[in-house]
Amino acid sequence: MKKQEQEWKEKLSEEQYKILREAGTERPFTGEYNMHFEDGTYKCAGCNTPLFTSNTKFDSGCGWPSFDEAIKGSIEYKQDRTLGMLRTEIVCANCGGHLGHVFDDGPTETGKRYCVNSLSLNFNSKT
Repeated sequence: MKKQEQEWKEKLSEEQYKILREAGTERPFTGEYNMHFEDGTYKCAGCNTPLFTSNTKFDSGCGWPSFDEAIKGSIEYKQDRTLGMLRTEIVCANCGGHLGHVFDDGPTETGKRYCVNSLSLNFNSKT
């Protein structure tokens, strides 16, 4: 999904643009979905691609929504060397929007912790 930057600026809020298009990060413990545990699907706020299901979400205590598994094919992984460390950035496979990072310190059997900015997500309830 290719959009011109002006189109993204018109579609997204200023805060969403900073995160999704400029790889920003929201402050911890401030996001709408950090402590959100309803049944449903979390989708990319940029293009509405389903990314995570509620049954993969857990409270990691890190201050951002955390998931132990993404919907197959929904995420692309990129090496991130910013902030003087090596991390794995996660972006939406459809629109390239920055979502957050994935770490190998999750408490479930996957061993993964997808640490995601709330502003990069929309939620669709199962009900």
